[in-house]
Amino acid sequence: MRCGPGWRSWPRARSPPCEMSAVGSAQAVRDLVTARLAQRRDVYESWFAAQAEPLARLCHAMAERFARGGRLLAIGVSPTARSDVRHVAVEFVHPVIVGKRALPALGLVGDSAPLATEVRLAVGADDIVMALGDDPDLSVAIAAAHAAGAVTVAFAPLRADWELVAPAGDPFVAQELVETAYHVLWELVHVFFEHRGLLDGRTERRAHDAGAASFLYPFLADSEHDLDAVLADVAGSAILKAREICELREATLGSGGDGAQELAAAAATLRGALGAGGRLLALGNGGSATDATDVVADFAMPPAGGAWPARPALDLTADSAILTAIANDIGVEAIFVRQIIAHGRAGDVLLVLSTSGSSVSAVDALAQARRQGLSSIALVGYDGGQIGSGELADHVIVAPSQHIPRIQEAQATVYHLLRELVER
Repeated sequence: MRCGPGWRSWPRARSPPCEMSAVGSAQAVRDLVTARLAQRRDVYESWFAAQAEPLARLCHAMAERFARGGRLLAIGVSPTARSDVRHVAVEFVHPVIVGKRALPALGLVGDSAPLATEVRLAVGADDIVMALGDDPDLSVAIAAAHAAGAVTVAFAPLRADWELVAPAGDPFVAQELVETAYHVLWELVHVFFEHRGLLDGRTERRAHDAGAASFLYPFLADSEHDLDAVLADVAGSAILKAREICELREATLGSGGDGAQELAAAAATLRGALGAGGRLLALGNGGSATDATDVVADFAMPPAGGAWPARPALDLTADSAILTAIANDIGVEAIFVRQIIAHGRAGDVLLVLSTSGSSVSAVDALAQARRQGLSSIALVGYDGGQIGSGELADHVIVAPSQHIPRIQEAQATVYHLLRELVER
């Protein structure tokens, strides 16, 4: 039985890990995945219908602050929230849509001082402070931001200026929704830089020809004198983006493909490895690095009310001293290979996240993991890239899209379901 795209590359003395019974029957897994996708679809439809207009107005407010020289400060303290903090910062500073400007953003997680102190020392009157998570420390930090004149945003009831409260219930679904929300804010805040006459203090009044971008953002062709019309179009675009991620999840894991079966096989491999004393090692670049951090947090501190055991997991993106030393002395392509050489043991599992499926550091890491006897799981986008076409991982799950924010959101659903299936 073939259970993973990389099965041909396993050594002869070792069989591919295809015991489906470890996570239930194939039909049971498909039923679970179908139910989880439906759950997410329902939550997204209702939440974005209610929050699309506030999201649009927040995009406008953020654009005005950025236009005045303000920055975005993302803040959070829990392990999961820290991954979102870093994700927000990298998305705004390093835009993945060609032609969009880099916007100043900083992540504060209480490393150098208590979080409220970090905020008080860093924040300015034109800044935006975005709180990730619901920890009590965030309320104190938000109060410090208010005192400095900053505008505040939160996804929980923390007395922020803008509260886009994520639904209670499944913490994985809530976090995925928050990720989509801040991706949408990043994508659509740029609209108002194409309508600079609509920003406070600007007097420019011109019409903008969106050209080739019109099919993605039709409102870019609007004139600059009708804020309400642009806001309505931005709100409509937010709803469309929520619909797009639901469709991509279905394309990744739905009944029309083999994604759910591949996920079940990956979970069986990982569960067997952890049960035998192995560990999970996770890695990625950029936004995918923050997702690797999230994966490790989910395994080490499971959010299931204590029902799931903590599992040993290592984040290979976490230590900036190690990463920069290797990149400086050897080359950026070796940042993960050297760590796998140091930490990887036969019986461990490597999880690679890559939107392109072709990142050199990820490809080389998978090759090194196979040399050392590690099993491997890869979550990739586009058409699978080199990792998919070369069967470089034992299990490859492809989110078939070229839009990086949607790929990352679909991958978050995949690794959250992977975490659940490991315990079933």
